[in-house]
Amino acid sequence: MEGIGTVRDDYLKQAQQIIPDPNILINVVSRRAKQLKLGNKPLVESLEKLDPEDIALREVIEGKISYALGEEDEE
Repeated sequence: MEGIGTVRDDYLKQAQQIIPDPNILINVVSRRAKQLKLGNKPLVESLEKLDPEDIALREVIEGKISYALGEEDEE
């Protein structure tokens, strides 16, 4: 997936079931990963050390974060 570094393939596949549009998924995950890198607390718990992008994907999968299209995107 362009725009996102190396991510866990299983998380990516699951997240694509929630947000099927790859452009939107990239934007959501990238924005959330940036927030995590700036110190925001993860909304999911993990026993393993995950990269911010993987945490963001898990948050999408578990329904912890969502997105809304702007007015210009809805047409």
